Amino acid sequence: MIHYALILAARELRGGVRGFRVFLACLFVGVAAIAAIGSLGASVVAGIGADARILLGGDVAARIAYRPAGPAELQFLERSGKLSRIVTMRAMARSLDGSRHSLIELKAVDPAYPLVGKLAVDPEAELGGDGAFVDPVLADRLGLKIGDRFKIGEATLTLRAAIAREPDTTFGEFPLGPRVTISDTALAATKLIQPGAIVAYDYRVLLPPGADPAEWAETARAAFPEAGWRIRTARDAAPSLRRFLDRVGLYLNLVGVTALLVGGIGVGNAVSGYVAGKTRAIATLKCLGAPTRLIFAAYLAQVLALAAVAIVAALILGAVLPAAAAPLMSGVLPVRMRIGIYPAPLAIAAAAGLLTTLVFSLWPLAAVGRVSPGALFRETAPRFRRVPPVAAAATALAAAALAALIVLTAPERAVAAWYVAGAVAALAVFRAAGLLIERGAKALGRLPRVAARPVLRLALANLHRPGAPTGRAVVSLGIGLSVLVAIALVEANLAREIDTNLAERAPEYFVIDIQPGQLAGFAAAVGSVPGARFDQVPMLRGRIVKLNGIPVEQAHVEPRAQWALRSDRGLTYSPTLPEGSRLEAGKWWPPDYQGPPRVSFDAELAHGMGLKIGDTLTVNLLGREITATIASLRQIDWTRLGINFALVFAPGTLEGAPQTHLAALYGTPEAAERVVRELAQRFPNLTAIPVRETLATIARIVTVIADAMRLVALVTVLSGILVLGGAIAAGHRRRVYEAVVLKVLGATRRTVTAAFLVEHALIGAAAAFAAAAIGTAAAYLVVTGPMRSDWVFLGRPLALVLPFGVAVALAIGYAGTWRALGAKAGPLLRNE
Repeated sequence: MIHYALILAARELRGGVRGFRVFLACLFVGVAAIAAIGSLGASVVAGIGADARILLGGDVAARIAYRPAGPAELQFLERSGKLSRIVTMRAMARSLDGSRHSLIELKAVDPAYPLVGKLAVDPEAELGGDGAFVDPVLADRLGLKIGDRFKIGEATLTLRAAIAREPDTTFGEFPLGPRVTISDTALAATKLIQPGAIVAYDYRVLLPPGADPAEWAETARAAFPEAGWRIRTARDAAPSLRRFLDRVGLYLNLVGVTALLVGGIGVGNAVSGYVAGKTRAIATLKCLGAPTRLIFAAYLAQVLALAAVAIVAALILGAVLPAAAAPLMSGVLPVRMRIGIYPAPLAIAAAAGLLTTLVFSLWPLAAVGRVSPGALFRETAPRFRRVPPVAAAATALAAAALAALIVLTAPERAVAAWYVAGAVAALAVFRAAGLLIERGAKALGRLPRVAARPVLRLALANLHRPGAPTGRAVVSLGIGLSVLVAIALVEANLAREIDTNLAERAPEYFVIDIQPGQLAGFAAAVGSVPGARFDQVPMLRGRIVKLNGIPVEQAHVEPRAQWALRSDRGLTYSPTLPEGSRLEAGKWWPPDYQGPPRVSFDAELAHGMGLKIGDTLTVNLLGREITATIASLRQIDWTRLGINFALVFAPGTLEGAPQTHLAALYGTPEAAERVVRELAQRFPNLTAIPVRETLATIARIVTVIADAMRLVALVTVLSGILVLGGAIAAGHRRRVYEAVVLKVLGATRRTVTAAFLVEHALIGAAAAFAAAAIGTAAAYLVVTGPMRSDWVFLGRPLALVLPFGVAVALAIGYAGTWRALGAKAGPLLRNE
């Protein structure tokens, strides 16, 4: 039977792909989007793998916070291979006269740096002595040119060259200032390294040929279990970049899947229309004795063959798009993309396309079983009264396989699972909205005032007549518009939060590295400026290394809490509950508490780590492990942007440890600027972090990400437009017949045109209103859920969606029906 089915399918395909153009276009767009996004990510990941040693700065790297490696640790590192030592910290750079200053990311390197790669500077220069390489942004801020001198800490440095590219640039860690690279001897002259200063010591090692980096890392951890260092190999050279790619790729890929699902509606429409148009052919085959299974298999083979053509073409486009995008991304990424053919993302895209074809085509293909041999002698089309159990089961199985593919191939399966549930709910809601609109149009058409208006009555009748594209149009166009609405509202709410709420509550500066002996002078400097004030707390930095005695590498931690374990965290101690915190569980200790170590922990992090009241948490602080019992869990309002910490210890544990103080400086921008200039002169070791400048940087990043999401979301809108166009084209014959009959009955061309335009305007408006409601609900859940921000309804994005939806529906509708307006009555009526 399979042989005969293939023969029938081949004969049917000889007639061309008329009726399947929308099918091919919808499938092509969705699969190409998924393939391109996956191939782009694979190209970057391959680039990370190829440049891993350059990104890491060696074969292995070890980072220690606050303190340099001890004698035994340093001896171990030196014996391991060629060693390079780097010190990184934040500091303040200022002009010689003190009139200009800027926060910087400072890197002090030894003569062996870089072990691999090259530090590219312009012009070529040597770093030694008092020389400095700086980011061009800093030169602009301080008004410097090559050869000029400026100050960092207590050292006066000479600008030797501008940094063009660093071999070990860290991607994904939020930079608070431009980069400056100096020598280790120049760092000593700055006198920035003081007890408790926030500083990191990095050690990069080139291992001997044949040495295993993973084995070296295990040996280092075993030899120095309490060192508190973070060891990385070339395998995880750029974890921040990988996490960024995974997260962005996930959401872009889900938008691509949305486009494919919307296109699936077009696939179903095309197959349904094709089967309806083949009623006589199916009836003829049944009269000749062909069983339903053979006919079904023949048409399924034809659909799969056409799907294969669309999928292959989409995979080719998806595979070559990264090559076109590479020049655009060369200045954004710290690695070179490795252009090539990556089978995994292409296979995922192909599987998604195939499963989508099955999900949306099996059901309408089952209509061949409803065609009787008698259809050869009368004008009938297959109608569903009951879906064959086999077709229903096969459709459900294909849908389950598609959902499993989406979830199992996603880097964050929980997010993908919620997406699948949301997609199913959105399809159901839009379908229900379409049915509601059809019933509403039917009810409105019966009103006397509407019945007296022929144009409006005809338009409403077209919305609910049998075979009307209303439901399909609302689903296809509405989903794409709802994605755009959700993105626009999320972006607008974040921008509002950053520009107004956060900016109003935020301090002007955070000042770090205040030594205990400098507190009095700091307070005097702030008090001398009217309108300026500050809050301050002691601050230390430590790394969480154990949860209930289990090393964090072995503990089960949810993805949402893993960020807190990747590096050192700020912590403090306090006798009282910090402002902006609310106890969720447990009790706060007495102000005069003196006893075993206790800690108050962020409730969200505790839930993500599986911790509760009475559990223990171990922190490595300057090589010493401190195990404390969790006494309370707090809900922290981070949007205050005041001083707060996830970890707050009880008094009596950390007072003797080397520490600095953190201050939040409030006041008018002018007053805060005066205070910072005064502090830069009196205390060169202090670092002032401008909060408003940081918020502006965050706002720019949010805008860039939203633009990328919006661009990909337009693919979903394009799929919806294709589906809408296909649905209208499928009813072209009926449109011609209606136009001819209306003109014979006396309707003018203007009246018929007006009725068609009103009909499509109503479809576009219905889709836009449904998209506005669903997109707003989705944005609300995102903003108040994962982002934990305040929600404000903003009407501007919605005001743009309504006319856009109406314009699209009018353009596609009129383009699909204008030929019907010029049809001659005679030939059509004679044929009828």
